[in-house]
Amino acid sequence: MSMPPLDLNQARKAVDTIRLLAADMVEKASSGHPGTPMEAAPAAYLLYTRHMRHNPANPDWAGRDRFILSCGHASALLYSMLHLTGYDLSLEDLKNFRQLGSPTAGHPEFGHAPGIETTTGPLGQGVSVGVGMAMGLRFLRKRVSDRLFDSTIFALCSDGDLMEGVASETASLAGHLRLGNLVYIYLDNRITIEGDTSLAFTEEVATRYLSYGWQVQHVEGENLQDLDRAIARARHSPRPSLIIARSHIGFGAPNKQDTAAAHGAPLGAEELAAAKRFFGRDPEQSFVIPEDVAAHMREAVARGKALEKEWQQAFEAELKQNEALKSWQQAANGELPAGWDDLPTFAAGEKLATRQASGKVLNALAEKLPFLLGGSADLGPSNNTVIKEEGSFTACTVGRNIHFGVREHAMGSIMNGLAHIPGLIPFGGTFLIFADYMRPPMRLAAMMQRQCI
Repeated sequence: MSMPPLDLNQARKAVDTIRLLAADMVEKASSGHPGTPMEAAPAAYLLYTRHMRHNPANPDWAGRDRFILSCGHASALLYSMLHLTGYDLSLEDLKNFRQLGSPTAGHPEFGHAPGIETTTGPLGQGVSVGVGMAMGLRFLRKRVSDRLFDSTIFALCSDGDLMEGVASETASLAGHLRLGNLVYIYLDNRITIEGDTSLAFTEEVATRYLSYGWQVQHVEGENLQDLDRAIARARHSPRPSLIIARSHIGFGAPNKQDTAAAHGAPLGAEELAAAKRFFGRDPEQSFVIPEDVAAHMREAVARGKALEKEWQQAFEAELKQNEALKSWQQAANGELPAGWDDLPTFAAGEKLATRQASGKVLNALAEKLPFLLGGSADLGPSNNTVIKEEGSFTACTVGRNIHFGVREHAMGSIMNGLAHIPGLIPFGGTFLIFADYMRPPMRLAAMMQRQCI
């Protein structure tokens, strides 16, 4: 996707509008997190207007890139971006932020508003689900169509995301698998609720991710040009990418920037007014979207429609000769092939371990369902979760047997990501006692009604 030169004046005006729109949402609700949206606005602006392939008129377009707000507490940022770029989310919805029955919940809820790719809030889950999405898209790209599923997973993540153990588990596997369709922007603001991150988090994040096999870049979070170039480089990396953006929580709030006070409470009337003056805006007005900013941001609608139209034409041309694509279309529509339920039967009292029976049924299903894939947390031979006559999912191959390693928590989150990719049916197995490690993603799968086995 070719991009015009970055108009810095236009970009900065749009970025400042995003910041203040989010801050106004939190202020009106008397609840929420203004600081992270204010620091992350430059990255979100660049992704939605310059780097992501998305169609606000059809948020479920199969050929789109995906955006995950892993630091879900910054939901006001996501809602601002969705409204400004033309998704079906009104300004009135933004004014009802965190209100009962509103689509703009305190943390993004999958299915509550268009453009929310997955439920986030429990830190670490978003970046982990993203790994599953990236694996699913690689699977479709290599086994169905290289052109149609060449999509990228973008995410914004925080210090808290990278402290959570599940993020380490999935980052390790992503690096091992060389998931080059994964681009994460880490908001390195060095602030937690209790104070400076140095209280509990002094590791060198860049070195850790380099050791996982990721590409790592450093940028200043307010430098739009450098951040723009870093995202472009990341998109062409054969490895997963982490862009470490030195950012400033509550940017523009003169007394609360770079402090924990900007994190989890409204700025307050006086501080918000001071922030508006800092950005050259009228401190007496709220929810202001300048006409030129609105027009510029809504360009995403026409651009998205054109991108999907081009993709749809390629899809229809390829569908005429690609049997795998025909099978995928059937699966993506929720259709099961004839005879899929012709399964083994077991007599009452038959001496057969349940895991052996499970393995027989799993393999019978795998013969009929080409988009059933999964594995175990290093227990495949023990709990019979290996698909016979199928290869492994590796950095070089896309067999249907996934080796999660001894990473139960990661397995659950990755399954959720796989289940977000149309047509795929993921499965995962472990022993019951180890399933305790998987409770957070299992809960999220139930909340999102994802098709995980």
